[in-house]
Amino acid sequence: MNIAYLLIGGNLGDRFANLNIAQKLIHQKLGIISQTSSIYETAAWGYTAQPDFLNQAVCIETSYNAFELLLQILKLEKEMGRTRDLSMGPRIIDIDIIYFNNEIINDTTLIVPHPKITDRRFVLLPMVEIAPDYIHPILLKSNTILLKECGDSLAVYKKAP
Repeated sequence: MNIAYLLIGGNLGDRFANLNIAQKLIHQKLGIISQTSSIYETAAWGYTAQPDFLNQAVCIETSYNAFELLLQILKLEKEMGRTRDLSMGPRIIDIDIIYFNNEIINDTTLIVPHPKITDRRFVLLPMVEIAPDYIHPILLKSNTILLKECGDSLAVYKKAP
């Protein structure tokens, strides 16, 4: 069994309901959810002319390898209505693989650990909540240390358990 940390988020429609639907679909199609963080709200990162995002980290146990998991995630996002019209634009759901076991993957279709984790408080805060001592396999620092060193000043607010 593989352990994957995912970040789910979105900023269109009923954001809370979309996170809930995504969790249910992840559990049904991808693997057992063993941990979930609180839900956090933040302004859009990158392309800022869009609604605020809700984000949540989840840990799953899955039989898929990292590449299979990515394909299943893309299917799940499409099933929920995700379109990819504008890079970093508004979306009903977004599911990113943050960590996969302790693997380091650098492929044209998948990079793990997620290459932007150290720059994004909206990823690190929920990750610290569910895996504070997880060690980034490249940087060899815990999520807690990465959060302390993160230069992102974008406000992130806890919304719900």
